[in-house]
Amino acid sequence: MLSVALRTLRTRWVTFVGSFVALSLGVALIAVMGLALASSLDAPERQPERFGAAPVVVQGEDTLSVPTPIGDRTQKLEQPNPVPAKTVAALKELGTVTEDRSFPVRAEGAPGDLVGHPWSTAAFAPYKLNDGRAPEADGEVVVSGDWAAVGQKLRTASGAVTVVGTVGGLGFEDAVFYTDARAAQLAPVSTQLVVDADASAVRTAVDGSGVEVLTGTDRRLADADPDRDSEALTAMNAMFGTAGGVSGFVSVFVVASTFAFAVAQRRREFGLLRTAGATPGQIRRMVFAEALLVGVLASAAGCVLGAYAAPYLAEWVVDGGLAPKWFEIGDFTWPYHMAFWTGLLVALCGVVAASWRAGKTGPTQALREASVDSRTMTWGRWLFGAGLLVTAAVTLVLALVTDPGDLLHRKTYVSRPMLLITAIALLSPVLVRPLTRLIAWLPAQLPGAGGMLVRENAAAGVRRTAAIAAPVLVTVALAGSLLGATATLNEAKATETREQTAADFVVSPSGEGFGAAAVERLRQVPGAEVSVTSSSAVYVLEEGVALIRSDARAAEAKALADTVRLPVTAGRVTDLDDDSIIVNEEWEKHSVGDRVSVWLGDGTKKSLRIAAVMSIGTGDNGVYVTPANAPRAPVDRVDVKIADGADAAAVASALATAVKGDGGEVLTKDQWVSASYPETNETTRLGFLLVLGIALLYTGISLANTLVMATSDRVRDLAVLRLAGATTWQVLRLVAWEALMVVVVGGVLGLLVAGLNLFGMWSALGLLSVWTSIEIPWAAIGSAVGACAVLAVVSAVAPAGLSMRRRAVELAGMRE
Repeated sequence: MLSVALRTLRTRWVTFVGSFVALSLGVALIAVMGLALASSLDAPERQPERFGAAPVVVQGEDTLSVPTPIGDRTQKLEQPNPVPAKTVAALKELGTVTEDRSFPVRAEGAPGDLVGHPWSTAAFAPYKLNDGRAPEADGEVVVSGDWAAVGQKLRTASGAVTVVGTVGGLGFEDAVFYTDARAAQLAPVSTQLVVDADASAVRTAVDGSGVEVLTGTDRRLADADPDRDSEALTAMNAMFGTAGGVSGFVSVFVVASTFAFAVAQRRREFGLLRTAGATPGQIRRMVFAEALLVGVLASAAGCVLGAYAAPYLAEWVVDGGLAPKWFEIGDFTWPYHMAFWTGLLVALCGVVAASWRAGKTGPTQALREASVDSRTMTWGRWLFGAGLLVTAAVTLVLALVTDPGDLLHRKTYVSRPMLLITAIALLSPVLVRPLTRLIAWLPAQLPGAGGMLVRENAAAGVRRTAAIAAPVLVTVALAGSLLGATATLNEAKATETREQTAADFVVSPSGEGFGAAAVERLRQVPGAEVSVTSSSAVYVLEEGVALIRSDARAAEAKALADTVRLPVTAGRVTDLDDDSIIVNEEWEKHSVGDRVSVWLGDGTKKSLRIAAVMSIGTGDNGVYVTPANAPRAPVDRVDVKIADGADAAAVASALATAVKGDGGEVLTKDQWVSASYPETNETTRLGFLLVLGIALLYTGISLANTLVMATSDRVRDLAVLRLAGATTWQVLRLVAWEALMVVVVGGVLGLLVAGLNLFGMWSALGLLSVWTSIEIPWAAIGSAVGACAVLAVVSAVAPAGLSMRRRAVELAGMRE
């Protein structure tokens, strides 16, 4: 059987080239994913950035630690605590103490992520003056990088300043340095400081005060976002993991589809082998041997391709900001083993059903001439297709009943389409015939026989139509499900914002928040009813072992009730006071009147009564507390409702004047909703584009391979058409229309899968009290179908045109 398989591969190489390319690409991606994962696990320890030259950094308490029966649970505090005054005094006796401050700065023509610091901290990076001098007055600054020059005037939210010096950029931030006094005015709270003293003496001095002493590489913990490297690597690995999973799924799909179609085409060949004495087991072993040979060759080629592509992909993720700048591919062997054996397993799994069908071929099949497919649905296909469809339906219903919020998570709406795609693909022969007759009904009514022939050929060749439509189904289903899910979820969040905003205007700061003076000026605006809210967080221990962080907003109860429509399901917003909290239904305790023990944003523990309960929504409904329970929380939103009889234009003008010096922006309700419309995370977006690119590439391979196989198998049919009087161009048009119609069939089935997935998400949102529209990415789906259509027409017409270069009489007399 091995020698027969070798001869089969040599003579029928066109049949297997699509499986070879698809499998090798899948193995290459798995190898790249493994190499990226191995390289990220072997990542170098990150060095300090802002405090690389600092002797000792002392950091105020910024972590909440809660003991549980299974160990301490920790969370980063939303409002880190400053170093206690007594501790600062003790440290000053050891050496020079320099307080650090960081705050956002917005200036015209400046980088968007500009951050301000005191000039005295510049030496700890270290920054060195390239030009000019240090700042000496409140209106003077030094900037990093080359975006501003000495003498340039900058208009910032806190007033105009003059650049008196520049320092070279160090790559990790765009900084502007003020005098220490001015920085203290702009950021009154300092949560960390540098001590020029012996580390052991510093630890002795701060013992028992709850602060942390950082030396060596631990000084990186004082940098802004010290975990960004690990978070970036985690996101990158999740992206590659998703891409690898989709690649494996589509590889099996393409390989199984190709082998199934090849077996259906070769039924007369298998019948002849059976007539010659071959047993069913020998036929199956031959098909397995073919898959084994293709799998070994494709897996080896994929490993070579992965080794070549991995460094280029590493450069791409670094340039795109998805990985740290130091990230590169290391020298590892286990990813190649994983990729090779996975590829081989995929090939063998993909041929299981095809080999079983091949073994059932009877000797009489050698005499068969009919082109109409029969028994396209075996009992196994019915069983697995119906089983997967029922499984998808049952799991959806269970999720809607038990935890509808789970359907909104990325891991869920990425994995669920795979189940439906497989189910619909298995059941596609049942759907293809009525669907083709429906789609081709109108063309069949037109004058001429072309439309009728397209309909009947597609309906008669069910296996061929299903095999060609399957890759289109995968691409359209993935594009509609993944992009549609994120678009629907974003629209749902925007709907929540729109429905919950009852204010006429929303005033937002340009930086971290409004100061007390700016808030007071807003309150004094005639005709304006003002609700001031601040960003904070609370922490709760649920089930005795899980320390959960919830976003919190601090507001006065009456003003909040007047300007915000909270989705309250129990209790009243106006009952909120300093001894209570408004929670959502996701909390373990969510009954009005119950008391819950929480930790506030600065780590203070309190027992608060539940005043009201909100619906869960899309997950953005956090909790509400009063300003007394949100210490040092910055005021980052001011909702304004116009009083009866007040002039809206006059109020808007007065509000803009009140925050002009603070860089605040006054937006109408519609402008606020538009400005706060959620956007898909960049990593998620690029990950989806990678997944869809893989799916489209596989679709192209499978379409081209299957159509070339199908067209070469129909040479005699096309010759008969020519002998019946059809011209060469008429035959080619017929082939092209057939290819287009099959692509439409695959597109409709893909839309069916996408629609079912998005309907599940829409239902979950409805159960979470968010009624929004289903967002279908028509542009992306149209582009995918258009690309498939062009490729299908070329792949069908080209071999048909080449075959018809011979005389029709010669082609009609050909035998397999």
